[in-house]
Amino acid sequence: MSEELTFYDKVGGHETFVAIADNFYDNLVNEPLLYAMYPKKDMDGAKERLRLFLEQYWGGPTTYSDTRGHPRLRMRHAGFSIGEAEKEAWLRCAHSAIIDLEAEEALKEELWTYFQYAAHSMMNQGE
Repeated sequence: MSEELTFYDKVGGHETFVAIADNFYDNLVNEPLLYAMYPKKDMDGAKERLRLFLEQYWGGPTTYSDTRGHPRLRMRHAGFSIGEAEKEAWLRCAHSAIIDLEAEEALKEELWTYFQYAAHSMMNQGE
């Protein structure tokens, strides 16, 4: 009996999610509105948390929940004012993070669809 591959495995596993997090944070500096929200003294920690969350969400190791508990994304982001402009800035970083990945287009499209959903879900300010 063969085991079905998770999305995590299909897209390239750990190295792919390292690349996504690295690329996202490389692009963050070009988004002043968004960059202002991130902890300058803990950018490496923020990058690692993004990677761990994405790995777990897509079927990889459960390290995020093992170390931080349930993701509770809306609760963790409630202290930030997230409106349309912040959402769009975040999406620009996310899109840049996945566009050049060495992965099948269908898999990148699935990532992009999720990022759009997640960004919209984090909005807590009127449009």
